[in-house]
Amino acid sequence: MKARSLVFDLFGDYLRYRGGEARLRSLVSLMGCFDVPEPTVRVVVTRLRKEGWLSSRRDGRETVYALTDAAWALLDEGRERIFHRAQGPWDGQWHMVIYSVPETERGLREQLRKKLAWFGFGPLSSAVWLSPHDRTGLVREAFADEPAVQLDVFRSRSAGPAADRDIAARSWDLAGLDRAYAELLETYRPRLAAYRAGELQGADALVERMNLIHDYRRFPFRDPDLPPELLPEGWSGRLAHEVFLEAHGLLRGPAEACVDALTGAAMPEEEAG
Repeated sequence: MKARSLVFDLFGDYLRYRGGEARLRSLVSLMGCFDVPEPTVRVVVTRLRKEGWLSSRRDGRETVYALTDAAWALLDEGRERIFHRAQGPWDGQWHMVIYSVPETERGLREQLRKKLAWFGFGPLSSAVWLSPHDRTGLVREAFADEPAVQLDVFRSRSAGPAADRDIAARSWDLAGLDRAYAELLETYRPRLAAYRAGELQGADALVERMNLIHDYRRFPFRDPDLPPELLPEGWSGRLAHEVFLEAHGLLRGPAEACVDALTGAAMPEEEAG
């Protein structure tokens, strides 16, 4: 795990419930659990402040850091994709985005493709991306200030269920994604008994929970959260999500106790439920 990612994760999962800010010495103590030395912590928070992700203020002789509004927005967007799945039956409608970006704007084109993937769209062809979820408004909003990006959006149905499954198989590497989910299950499912028994405490629980999040967070970039009727038989993704949520919840208590011990700031009771 990179040090800058650790800072975001510590704020997102712990410090947001403890006033939303942290003294430098608290960050140094927390990052020490992950063998990040103090000089590295100082360099990372300084860079994040210069990049606009952190704000700082003085409290006596100490520096106190907090995430900026832009950083919180980024964290909340990522948290939504990691922890939640689409609910309800699929209406059979495909939502398509057809884009045009000048050849001189290759960087912008790549940015658009990454954003489309993040929103759960898959490439049916190079410039035609689709999703079973109505997220075209998110794409339009994300590139509203980019006049070089021409977007056309459509809704349509295929010839039927067999065609839908074929479209899904061509637009996403579902076999590769399923193997990755199976590997995650092989790693964390056998550990659930130890988590339930409370065998991990202190820094061990904090590090384990952060590793869990780190290992799982790559999936929202790859998983379009397809409805069941578009998924191959024996799909591992749903079970992997359930195991992730259970493990994340089981490790919560001891991990938060570790954070409290290192920062001296207990979580408010209304947030502890």
